[in-house]
Amino acid sequence: MPVPPGENWTAATKGTNHFALITGASGGIGACFARALAARGRNLVLVARSKDKLEALKREIAAKYSLRIEIIEQDLSVEGAATRLAASLKERGIGVDLLVNNAGFGANGEFWKLPLDRQASMLRLNIVTLTELTHLLIPAMVEKRSGGIINISSTASFQPIPYTAVYAATKAYVTSFSMALAEEVSGYGVKVMALCPGGTATNFFDAGEFDKINLPGGLQSPKDVVETGLRAFDRGRSLVVTRFLNRLMVFVQRLAPRRLVAQQAGDMFRPKNLHAGK
Repeated sequence: MPVPPGENWTAATKGTNHFALITGASGGIGACFARALAARGRNLVLVARSKDKLEALKREIAAKYSLRIEIIEQDLSVEGAATRLAASLKERGIGVDLLVNNAGFGANGEFWKLPLDRQASMLRLNIVTLTELTHLLIPAMVEKRSGGIINISSTASFQPIPYTAVYAATKAYVTSFSMALAEEVSGYGVKVMALCPGGTATNFFDAGEFDKINLPGGLQSPKDVVETGLRAFDRGRSLVVTRFLNRLMVFVQRLAPRRLVAQQAGDMFRPKNLHAGK
């Protein structure tokens, strides 16, 4: 039965074959989701490329909670990754009723100079795998009229961002897709939410080779992002932007000319070795 709004959905649906699947679970926001959901009594499927980090996280959580924790080492940025992951779940007899699509990455630089294969991998991971995995797992949720999906988007989804053009565009897709899907499944007891953090203290900027960026308000902790997201998910929200300052900036950007918003974002994300207008 669907859990009434306001109740702790992620705790109310726990059971022997109720799993939360978290992609990109080896660190940052994904690892914090794993810890938070374990504290709510959820069995876990942790997916990432780094088996060593997944095993370390599993040991950490298992030392505190008596849960079933499965780890799956897999690169989700390659073609067919979602289908292979779904097959692995079936082989293990795992039923997923909470999917956290967290895996993703960005890249900083001039679009035509960034390697095409890296940007294609970004598109596959941030958009294609997220969409395919959702498509493969949501039918069982609809049939049972219970389940949920949290897609990790970004405040980058609300404006074009020069020098990280593809990343911002992928997150615009994630936010739009999530909110549309939330409406589609609202009558089936299934919840879908886009979680949009701003700058977060993870390895995102290092992995994407971003220059040091002075974001207003600094970086938010991934633990705070997860706590905010889970509270909003329990309340049945389909979209949540973390932190008041981020929400204010998103609101102001909606009122400003789009070209001006893009110019200001470009000033912030322009690599230090480039000069304006060149």
